[in-house]
Amino acid sequence: MAEDLNQQEPTAEEKAKFEADVLKAAEEAMKMEAEANKADAAQADANATDSECHPEQSASDVEGSSAEQPAEPAAEDPTAALKAALADANDRNLRLMAEFDNYRRRTAKEQLELIETANGKLLEKLSEVQDNFERAFASENKAQDLEAFEKGMQMIYNQFAKILTDAGLEQIDPTGAEFDPNMHEALMQQPSETVPEGHVVTVFQKGYKLKNKILKTAKVIVSSGK
Repeated sequence: MAEDLNQQEPTAEEKAKFEADVLKAAEEAMKMEAEANKADAAQADANATDSECHPEQSASDVEGSSAEQPAEPAAEDPTAALKAALADANDRNLRLMAEFDNYRRRTAKEQLELIETANGKLLEKLSEVQDNFERAFASENKAQDLEAFEKGMQMIYNQFAKILTDAGLEQIDPTGAEFDPNMHEALMQQPSETVPEGHVVTVFQKGYKLKNKILKTAKVIVSSGK
């Protein structure tokens, strides 16, 4: 049967309940199995004790007494019910594990689809920037005025920067800040009269981070002091 891709993702409470049901079924199966083994051992001990208490009884006596007394209905196996319950618990446990595996696969697929959808929306916005560049470079839109052309390029840049910022991208511009090897990459050191030793004199290339994750370190020149 095809998986329902539109099914709403379970809440954290539902996930916890599902996992608790799986553990409970496993514990019940183990308990049933232990009780069945215990009952088998008790029955074996009872049979052994009965044989030890009546060693003088011969086979003929047993046959005679059996012939004189009417046959009694066979006693119900005390472990039969436990074994049936154990089989049922094992069956329920297998079903729960199969359902959990299906849920895990469905959740992973839904997460992948969410990522692809988010990437699609970002690329759609970036395609608008590309369209604006193509229009700006079209022969019929080439401005004779350099100032007007520069203004148009600035507008496209601002559009592009806003899209990246809205997506969570943040620039790292550590000019004047203390050098941090986790965020900066030192290209060289140079003396400086104004910037203290160990601080960034010049940013050769800005870095970028997404939320708290560094995507690219900033390439910098570090002051060696006076």
